[in-house]
Amino acid sequence: MSKILKIAFSQTKSSFHVAENLDVAARFTALAAAEHADLVVFPEMFMARPQEGVPLAEIAQPLDGNFVTTMASLAKQHALAIAFGMWQKHPDDELRAANVVIVIDAEGSIIARYQKIHLFDALSVQESKTMIAGEEPPPVFILNGVRIGLAICYDLRFPELFRYLADNGAQLTIVPAAWYAGNLKEEHWLTLLRARAIENTFYVGGCNLCDPPFAARSALFDPFGAMLVEAGESEKLIFAEVNTQRIDEVRAKLPSLSHCKQHIFNSRS
Repeated sequence: MSKILKIAFSQTKSSFHVAENLDVAARFTALAAAEHADLVVFPEMFMARPQEGVPLAEIAQPLDGNFVTTMASLAKQHALAIAFGMWQKHPDDELRAANVVIVIDAEGSIIARYQKIHLFDALSVQESKTMIAGEEPPPVFILNGVRIGLAICYDLRFPELFRYLADNGAQLTIVPAAWYAGNLKEEHWLTLLRARAIENTFYVGGCNLCDPPFAARSALFDPFGAMLVEAGESEKLIFAEVNTQRIDEVRAKLPSLSHCKQHIFNSRS
């Protein structure tokens, strides 16, 4: 039996100030609920944009802090799930913070947490100086009968993470991001979202920050690599549906996952 999930991607700007971003969350969540979305997704770093000279540890909060509890209240108020990026405080680090995505269900309970594994130490950026890398694979959780995996931004360049999610039953992977603009960067973003969808014959949706220095272009691709929606360059709320029947149809025509010979490569030293 097919399952349908309506998703809203909130392509937003990110302020340095947590309270201002909570105001944005309230506005976009209300708009998503008015369109009967089941899930509204916010970008990586949505809690607060990093600020030069301010350690992330000073911005970070625990999971029972004001930011998460306010987002949980919004989810419960509007009866829809919310996924968002935040800085989680680490008790043993006075400078860095964990870069995580949290998913809260329509009853206001945390149902998934993922800490970014691959930190972006490239192109003159060094996230490892300010962030603590995760050591656990991303979860697969269920929402409205749809199995959903998580990834964050730079993870998109590592196909093994997405194959792990597919092997663990994911039908959709959402990718909150703060993907930078730059030479060919927008093309990389859209190409990799599409490639991860095609490789795993599942849905892949990226929700990116907009406004410089970020690339925007939030989008959802279906299991055959067709772009279902794309947000352009400005702040915008976009909607799309995930239908598990489409996954079954594509995999019946293109059963590449069942043809994978991973054991051959795993057996090589």
